Amino acid sequence: MMRANTKNIERLKDRKNAVILAHNYQRPEIQDIADFVGDSLELSQKATKTDADMILFCGVDFMAETASILNPDKKVLIPDFGAICPMSQQLETEELLDAKRKYPDAEVVLYINTLAEDKAHADCICTSANAVQIVELMDSDLILFGPDSNLAHYVRQRTSKEIISVPEYGLCPTHHQITESDLLDAREKHPEAKVVVHPECIPEIQEAADHIASTSGIARYCKASAEKEFLIGTEVGMLHRLEKEIPEKRFYPLSIYAVCPHMKMHTLEKVEMALETGEPEVTVRKGVADKAREAIERMLELSR
Repeated sequence: MMRANTKNIERLKDRKNAVILAHNYQRPEIQDIADFVGDSLELSQKATKTDADMILFCGVDFMAETASILNPDKKVLIPDFGAICPMSQQLETEELLDAKRKYPDAEVVLYINTLAEDKAHADCICTSANAVQIVELMDSDLILFGPDSNLAHYVRQRTSKEIISVPEYGLCPTHHQITESDLLDAREKHPEAKVVVHPECIPEIQEAADHIASTSGIARYCKASAEKEFLIGTEVGMLHRLEKEIPEKRFYPLSIYAVCPHMKMHTLEKVEMALETGEPEVTVRKGVADKAREAIERMLELSR
């Protein structure tokens, strides 16, 4: 494949009235050419406000699906169709339906890291940025929550409601592998640094942290803090945004191995090709999209 031409990417964007949305975990060069970089909640909100005819989503499958669900009249592309979220694959629809039958009085709050067919069975969607807020605003005191058991742990510590994880052990492989040993090693190297982590990390890492937040919440915390050094417990792509936006401070990964290979599948070459060809296009079957849209829009309404 020929080397990408960033000027051509800009020309194609203008010609096709396209907008590029990128998650904080994308490669640095992808973040740099995006029109907007953010976390799942911000990207969902942005997707509802664009007047572009085409959305090129540099993230994983469920993110592009969400953009398509919220924009049924727009063309939504993803540079590489193979960019799937391993966590979203861990929720089996039949397991969710079994849980709903077992707990008929429970409300279903699903993490946005789920596929559209599962969102269609949710009462409301949440992100790591608003999970506690959404759970607290549900009518029921019994919540079926999935698929991330580590985020479920985070929510349990901050609500009196009963949280039942579906599945019991769902997780993000990238965050789950950040260990206490990583934390001890990082603190030994950078004893003055504050520890800021994502709630997809294991409970032991959460409990040792100075602050827990979504990716964009991490950025806001680091900007506002008087501290100058931070150990960041999330996917390493986040450090590019932090270093770019807060160059006067220092950021170190809790683990250099916290890399999501699926987030890194998108390249400038694939971005250029997608804009040129209008493929791969992400679509969601109308019946599924309509039901999922209700749950997503309820989240957006409650998050205002």
